[in-house]
Amino acid sequence: MAGQNVLVTIRNDIQGHVGDKVTLKANGGRRKVFVNEGIIEKAYPSIFVIRLENNNQRKVTYSYSDVLTKTVQLVFSA
Repeated sequence: MAGQNVLVTIRNDIQGHVGDKVTLKANGGRRKVFVNEGIIEKAYPSIFVIRLENNNQRKVTYSYSDVLTKTVQLVFSA
């Protein structure tokens, strides 16, 4: 049950930052790491949406377990 509590903590933390700017570091597989700036747009019960701030305004979704397994790392901007 300890893993479930960690996921709840991660979800609550991300939900508290909806609308905030964030630096996203995502593992793209095959030793590729993508770093992007974006804004946390929405947080749902099992996923969250980030709108990337590059020129094509793409949206990406990740699950909270991606943060737990460090597939995705978020750095909240001040």
